Amino acid sequence: MSEKSLQIIVTGLVQGVGFRPFVFRIASRFGLTGWVKNTNENVIINVNGSLRNISGFLLSLKDEAPPAAMINDISTMEIEPVHSNKFVIVESNDVSSEITEISPDIAVCDECLLDMDKPGTRLDYAFVNCTNCGPRFTIIQDLPYDRDKTTMQSFAMCPGCRQEYENVKDRRFHAQPIACNLCGPHYELFTGGKLISDNTDIIAESVSRYIENGGIVLVKGLGGMHLVCDAFDEEAVQKLRNLKNRDGKPFAVMFRDIEGLRSYVEIDNEEKQSLLSWKRPIVLLRKKKTLSSPLLAETISSGLNILGVMLPYLPFHYLLFRHLKSPAIVMTSGNFSSEPILMNNIDAIDQFSSCVDAIVLHNRDIYNRTDDSVIRVIGAKERIFRRSRGYVPAPIRTSLNTEGVMAFGAELTNCFSVGKKQNVYLSQHIGDLQRYETTWFYEQTIIQFIKLFRIKPSLIAVDMHPDYVSTKTGLAYVDLPVVRVQHHHAHIASCMAENMLDEKVIGVALDGTGYGMDGNIWGSEFLICDLNDFTRISHFDYIPLPGGDSATEEPWRIAISYLYKIYGKRFLELDLPFLKNIEIEKIRLIIQMIDKRINCPLTSGAGRLFDCVASLIDLVQTATFQAEGPMRLESIVDPECTNSYTFTAGDTICFDETLKSIVQDIINGIEKVTIATKFHNTIILAIFDTVNTIRLNSGINKVVLSGGVFQNKYLSEKTMDLLLKNNFEVYSHSSVPANDGGLALGQLAVASKRRELLCV
Repeated sequence: MSEKSLQIIVTGLVQGVGFRPFVFRIASRFGLTGWVKNTNENVIINVNGSLRNISGFLLSLKDEAPPAAMINDISTMEIEPVHSNKFVIVESNDVSSEITEISPDIAVCDECLLDMDKPGTRLDYAFVNCTNCGPRFTIIQDLPYDRDKTTMQSFAMCPGCRQEYENVKDRRFHAQPIACNLCGPHYELFTGGKLISDNTDIIAESVSRYIENGGIVLVKGLGGMHLVCDAFDEEAVQKLRNLKNRDGKPFAVMFRDIEGLRSYVEIDNEEKQSLLSWKRPIVLLRKKKTLSSPLLAETISSGLNILGVMLPYLPFHYLLFRHLKSPAIVMTSGNFSSEPILMNNIDAIDQFSSCVDAIVLHNRDIYNRTDDSVIRVIGAKERIFRRSRGYVPAPIRTSLNTEGVMAFGAELTNCFSVGKKQNVYLSQHIGDLQRYETTWFYEQTIIQFIKLFRIKPSLIAVDMHPDYVSTKTGLAYVDLPVVRVQHHHAHIASCMAENMLDEKVIGVALDGTGYGMDGNIWGSEFLICDLNDFTRISHFDYIPLPGGDSATEEPWRIAISYLYKIYGKRFLELDLPFLKNIEIEKIRLIIQMIDKRINCPLTSGAGRLFDCVASLIDLVQTATFQAEGPMRLESIVDPECTNSYTFTAGDTICFDETLKSIVQDIINGIEKVTIATKFHNTIILAIFDTVNTIRLNSGINKVVLSGGVFQNKYLSEKTMDLLLKNNFEVYSHSSVPANDGGLALGQLAVASKRRELLCV
């Protein structure tokens, strides 16, 4: 039987996922000799053996790859025979400015959980991991992915771990974060700033007692700190709200297991898959109408009909639940409101030792901080709302040459992005760039991404808003050309890039705020666009926004603005309950601001129309978190109601008749549920009618949906269904947020396309 020698180059997510040990095992199975090694751009394999065995090896390479691996390409080339008598893993190479993909952090696997219950050096060990699980992105400092380039470099392996690391038949063969009780990181428990214990099982037992007695505990996790309390203790949850200065924003809940959460939320197969995936995101699920006893603390979800739930993903979580009687805990980011999640031990003790019952820290440094990711299943597909742990830094593949392009994102819900060949690397969730701490995190992470992904910046993309922190940060690269991208064009381009579209489409971008070409605030844009440019075809009518951004915190101002537009001062005579709770002097001041055009920018934001209706039916008058009005409106929708209101579509879309009908329904005592549902159905019809008219006039059949409003499950699903039934090709977000967290991808796509056209 003739022998062959083949060089195989594998690209994709093939580092940090146990890929080289996997290659070694299947090469040994097929009796092949040769070697495998990481470079900073791929994995290279040289194999020698029979043609039959090499063919079997190649098939297994594709079909049996580790769960977290994602192979993009396998290329082969016949080479001169290399004589060897075994297959080995050789030292990694840093060969060029190219990179291979970096694995996101992976939830602890079942085999490692079993190891925690076995006598030996990993009994009750809270940092157990193997090639199939454990920390990755949060500890990596540089490529290629080897221990000396991670925050594990300070932990010298004990003889037992070293033996496993070097044993080709072991599950921990070349597992870079390998550790055990003898040589690895460990937890410590602090109360009052003093060290109490460094025994992990004792710590877990102590923490469980604090939680069950109504306490709050700060726990260092994978990508930062978490604040934890009993999810069934109303007083503890309220204490946590006060601590974080977080009045109404819902908290996430971690359940012991999937059986425990079934009693509280409805869950379908797609949602179950997301919950149990190695990414372990927070999944937004619909609460059951009849809940089990004991009841979760009501203020966790602030009266909304959805609950953010997740399952344990760290060994420490499992150790904690081993002692806890409660089946669920509130687990929220360890920070104060509007600040990034804490990751430094000294800061944790300084900031929280006086206001929590205990602090649990470990001595493995976090290099890349990450929040928990948030997803929701819409239209039977996982949709990312917050892209961070478990998803970052997996790239978004595009059809564009993105090399050297950097996009700086938006002001709120910020993520930035960098381009490498045809890949776009979106940063983890950064947050709102309105405080020094978050801006510092933003700037430091940009530096880290440039280093990690070997970026040589050559083109800058920023939002058109001149006062955004992100815009100013991008413009600081003074020697590089800059592309300014309109906010809603970037939204559509983001969805196009994710779906590899490069042609003219009908774009529907619905959100709250974006800097418009006419100097007004846009937010309900119907566009014909490609990646290079756009034409604005229609939008919702403009309305004065009394007080500018502050109106989003007091939606009643927006309701007054709409009522004044429709009725003039006669609206004061209407029998609307919400008006009775607002001081007449405040209402008159708003009218004066509108009349004199004092701090009343014009907005077409779809989110502001939702705010108006939420205020009119007295759901929200003072918002305690972003998009509270729209979320509460969606929360009370009745899917069985198919009625709608009338609206007027011309050059713009006018909802005056809609709001008049809503006012009449309120006066007539129609239930809020009915009004909210009819309003949603009206928006859906307005979207469809406008898009259909654009198709008739342009012949374009592809519709792209983007913007934070499309995170509304009811509106998004109903809109897509209606468009699909009428033979539109519909494209929406899945792996990138529809909100401003995905904006940097669109900015980068537009800049890449414009560069391409200039070079033609």
